[in-house]
Amino acid sequence: MTNLTFYIVDVFTEEKYAGNQLAVFRGGAALSGSEMQRIAREMNFSETTFIITETERAGGYDVRIFTPNEEVPFAGHPTLGTAHVIRSEILGGQADRVTLNVKAGQIPVTFNQGPGGISWMKQLSPVFGQQLDRVQVASVLNLSPAEIDDRFPIEEVSTGLPFIITPLKSLNALQKAKVNLDYLFALIEHTWAKGILVFCPEAHSQTDHISVRVFVDEFGIPEDPATGSGNGCLAGYLVRHRYWGQPAIEVTSEQGYEIGRPSLLYLKADEQDEKINVWVGGKSITIAKGQFL
Repeated sequence: MTNLTFYIVDVFTEEKYAGNQLAVFRGGAALSGSEMQRIAREMNFSETTFIITETERAGGYDVRIFTPNEEVPFAGHPTLGTAHVIRSEILGGQADRVTLNVKAGQIPVTFNQGPGGISWMKQLSPVFGQQLDRVQVASVLNLSPAEIDDRFPIEEVSTGLPFIITPLKSLNALQKAKVNLDYLFALIEHTWAKGILVFCPEAHSQTDHISVRVFVDEFGIPEDPATGSGNGCLAGYLVRHRYWGQPAIEVTSEQGYEIGRPSLLYLKADEQDEKINVWVGGKSITIAKGQFL
């Protein structure tokens, strides 16, 4: 594990030192899975990625994604941030599109070269799991059941990585949420999803639409600053349940304010012929480059 080139990237942010931090390593083909896991634990970001192939294979670049505790099949900010590194450092900044081959499948990322510089990933179509009890989930979040919006279900959703999507009534409730770990682990013993995403229809900025928090203690992430996979699940959920009464949405999602890493994610989704299409966008900024000795 010597002389590995790595990059630190802030993802889903409008400026440096915000959004979600990501470590991206080149030369992953020379590492075993256990070595990758040790490096991810050392970096201790929400995720660390390893680029396995630096030329296309089957139309994309092989990438593996690790949290501090385990490998995951898909994650959003690692997808955008790794595609950003491949484009800027391997492809010379010329590509309009980079596709990642991750364990969940192929995820294409397109680059907006106009004003704004937003990158978009087309996520897998959402899969919907079980609906959960409002009282039980409220106890996990240390909230009153009345603070959960009972017009919509608490539901497992996955676009590659499942989350328990939980609608709250207000920004105040969202800011108050605090996970009771005993209740959380009792809950997720019986669920497909291991992370909880809470959201509400209020934001800090008048130009944004929703606020989000994500808790994934099972993966060693008490709270995530910006979660592309979870927000993709949320986008599919919002369309399926016609949250705003429409079969299509285009909204901005704030996350990370409660932990000092304000983040902004762009969500698009629509339903056509009983299939929901989901895109999640954001900006990536390279912060550092170095060698792992």
